[in-house]
Amino acid sequence: MRPLTLGIDIGTGGAKAVLVRDDGAVMAKAFTPYPLSTPRPLWTEQDPRDWWEATLTSISRAMQDAGAAAADVIGIGITGQMHGLVALDEHGEPLRPCILWNDQRTVAECDEIHTRIGADRVLRICGKPALPSFTAPKLLWMQAHEPALFMRIHTVLLPKDYIRWRLSGALLSDVSDASGTLLFDTARRTWSEDVLAALDIPRRVLPEVTESTEASAFVSADAARVCGLRAGTPIAGGAGDQAAEAVGCGVLGGDEVSVTIGTSGVVFAGMDDYRLDPAGRVHSYCHAIPGHWHVMGVMLSAGGSFRWHRDTFCAEEREKAAAAGIDAYDLMTEFASRIGAGSDGLLFLPYLTGERTPHADPYARGVFFGMTLRHTRHHFTRAVMEGIGFGLKDAFLCINDLGYTPDTVRLSGGGARSELWRQMLADMLDVPVAPVGVAEGAAYGAALLGAVASGLHPTVFSAVEHAVVLGEPSIPGADVPAYAALYPRYRALYRALRGEFAALHAVAG
Repeated sequence: MRPLTLGIDIGTGGAKAVLVRDDGAVMAKAFTPYPLSTPRPLWTEQDPRDWWEATLTSISRAMQDAGAAAADVIGIGITGQMHGLVALDEHGEPLRPCILWNDQRTVAECDEIHTRIGADRVLRICGKPALPSFTAPKLLWMQAHEPALFMRIHTVLLPKDYIRWRLSGALLSDVSDASGTLLFDTARRTWSEDVLAALDIPRRVLPEVTESTEASAFVSADAARVCGLRAGTPIAGGAGDQAAEAVGCGVLGGDEVSVTIGTSGVVFAGMDDYRLDPAGRVHSYCHAIPGHWHVMGVMLSAGGSFRWHRDTFCAEEREKAAAAGIDAYDLMTEFASRIGAGSDGLLFLPYLTGERTPHADPYARGVFFGMTLRHTRHHFTRAVMEGIGFGLKDAFLCINDLGYTPDTVRLSGGGARSELWRQMLADMLDVPVAPVGVAEGAAYGAALLGAVASGLHPTVFSAVEHAVVLGEPSIPGADVPAYAALYPRYRALYRALRGEFAALHAVAG
């Protein structure tokens, strides 16, 4: 068999394994879900041990489907959800469930970080303001609310790095994921001693960092016995899911921009040199390419809003789809395509877990606005899709302000499968939107990083040139004026309700 690389993605919904051939072809993939816990309002947590068990299952299924032997896999790349706090004791056991990227409990700790360090200084060093998504405020929360556990922390890892630890015994991270912790000097690509000192976080609890393409660790003999891989197989430094997704989309630098519709929604642009948004609306990170950076805007609940709508309101579509052997989303979007642009005046704010770009408001809530007797369930489906699209436009315009004017936007994630969503985004952004040829997203990008770490390709640029292709673009069409007229109304809704969101939280939590 031709050489294979394995990409592993520790997503919010489950663990994905993708086997990629040396020419970029996907030979097999597998996905294993795991639960998400919401023990209190605004809280989201997961057990890292669930990630490991799901990873083992996904690797086994992918290897079996590809008919691959352990010796066929010459390199591994890892990626995953960013910002989560994995606190390990001296034996490498999790001290508590991981506090996830979309957890919103740490508003007070973010204020404390800005007070201790200064908001401008935080932005200058870290490339982003203090927001509840990031890792540093989670550590301060644990220090304040779980001091006994905090004192037992031996190492702090990010989600994908826990899988590296289980695969290899190495306690490491990479620069792209570390630059999302709010503890990292993003321009210098190293932990910030100034931030650590100001927050009283000991440097000893943080892992060493590598570049994403570096062969950072190797599969241990113990892990090889349980995961079916060859002991000694190199594991790339890997990347946070968005940097890995961008590698899989071929967004490396220049004027390239991608949009990803996963659980979250991301607008991403590569940078050949380090730059900041002075307003802090979009955030700067280290890219998975040595010597490069990226900027991105994130909405917290993109595909997550669509999944919520499916699970809450679309039982009929789920039943019909199950009977027909098709995906419920395909049936939902088919019905939504029969509704005109603008959903007959029905608007949706997709702030089901607060928001990050451009509002940075943990108390923002989801809203349907403009309901009348004429609106059907299918209007609501289209309105949810349009609300997500407008949220992505918010981030896209922020990136435009930094000088990015792409000729085509590259679309990835689950939403890229939908012809309706591709056309909707082309009309909203008024730019052609092209799906990426491979739909495996961050896991695919991780596999390409594994190919570089194994020596199969000399650089990320070479790996992308061999592997990444774009599909036929959707061209802006007749609905551009309708969406241009509706977008200011969407924007006005948040401004009108911002104070009410905070007041509601104070009353209802």
